[in-house]
Amino acid sequence: MEKARTWQSDLMLLITAAIWGLAFVAQRVGMKYVGPFTFNGIRFLLGCLTMIPLILWNKSRSPAPDGLPFRSKTVILGSALMGFVLFMGASLQQIGIVYTTAGKAGFITGLYVVIVPLLGLLWHDRTMNAGMWAGAFLAAAGMYFLSVTKSFTISIGDLLVFFSAFMWAAHVQLAGWFAPRIGATRLAMIQYAVCGFLSLIAAFITEQVRISGILRAAIPILYGGLLSVGVAYTLQLVAQKKAPASHAAILMSLETVFAALGGWLILGETLSLRALFGCALILSGMLASQLYPLLKTNK
Repeated sequence: MEKARTWQSDLMLLITAAIWGLAFVAQRVGMKYVGPFTFNGIRFLLGCLTMIPLILWNKSRSPAPDGLPFRSKTVILGSALMGFVLFMGASLQQIGIVYTTAGKAGFITGLYVVIVPLLGLLWHDRTMNAGMWAGAFLAAAGMYFLSVTKSFTISIGDLLVFFSAFMWAAHVQLAGWFAPRIGATRLAMIQYAVCGFLSLIAAFITEQVRISGILRAAIPILYGGLLSVGVAYTLQLVAQKKAPASHAAILMSLETVFAALGGWLILGETLSLRALFGCALILSGMLASQLYPLLKTNK
């Protein structure tokens, strides 16, 4: 029975990684019809709506309040801050995807896994270990081979996605502090709403928002809002209650691989041998930083 539950959880995490990886393809396709802020605004508001049934389901199972009251200062300021950081990360990534491939964007975004413990050093977090340092070194080397050309130049798209990885890392750090106080699902819903509204404000200021473009981009937007946010987030929550941490670390890292496969199969994108070597180094760095503490604990 326990093995069956583990396999079910692993399958959920694999599906989650596939959905998130293929979301990079949807983001690329959506840019043919709408601007990056329009795309993000609609998809995150859709994602916000998908969280409502999950919150109601959780409330029906446990009537106790999920975290602090809605009107508390921590909920208001925490959700606003998380939503703003999410807006910055999503905006940099979405604009960057216009100028790079889905596969490269997936692997560069995955750098947040090794950036998180490095940012922890700023808050005097002394949990850095050999695996994390090795992961940071491999990831940095991988970024060089993936994005920096032989003439020492880097595309604007890769650079913007690289900066977005720092925003995702900061988002993880903030989530670790606010989620236990506010409630994970409620925090997710509010921050999606903040990010969505900020994105739409930016869209109406900087882009031409047209219904015809939104309708043409409907499938990528629906994928990004309903599947990437609603379904995948829910699967992750359910799966990680049962899946061993080592399984989760490996399977979630496959998001980057699915992004590259999706870009190749659906969009016809290709990567040079130099770029593929960089991808392999980044994936190795991600796995090293996540699995080293677990392997050390199991000895």
